[in-house]
Amino acid sequence: MSPTEIQWDFFIQLLFCVLTRSLIILYLIIFGSYILWTRQPDFFDGEKYPATIQMAQDSASRQNIPMALYSIGIHQYRVEAHYPMITYQPGQKVTVIFESAHPSKAKVYRFWGYWILWEELIGSIVALIALFQVAVSITNNPSAGSLKEQLAYEPEKKTKYN
Repeated sequence: MSPTEIQWDFFIQLLFCVLTRSLIILYLIIFGSYILWTRQPDFFDGEKYPATIQMAQDSASRQNIPMALYSIGIHQYRVEAHYPMITYQPGQKVTVIFESAHPSKAKVYRFWGYWILWEELIGSIVALIALFQVAVSITNNPSAGSLKEQLAYEPEKKTKYN
């Protein structure tokens, strides 16, 4: 290998490393912004109330599922608290968040289930991997004209002082 080829390989590896890290940082910024502004009920305008977990039988599957029971004034509300990989015990205290105009449309306020939803997380990771693979395939297989232009490139000579 000539010194030019070694420098070229080093440059490509360095560029790949920088772009990979930049892509991950960009992904975290975009996904974090998406999460912050799309939660329903809205985090910024929502109200938080204490609730208690009670088990109730699901009418479709006939299984006991956890329901969060909370009271606002004289009205009592129930919201489903079932979420994969989270178990609740009857009588456990949780916090629900809801918009004051619709207190019946609440969610249990937890990291998993309110901030992070499995569907969004898996979908965004699949999109990240797909876009990364597209970017890698484009940069690793340049067109003939692009490759010819890159090989013909000669840096222009610059004077020491401008």
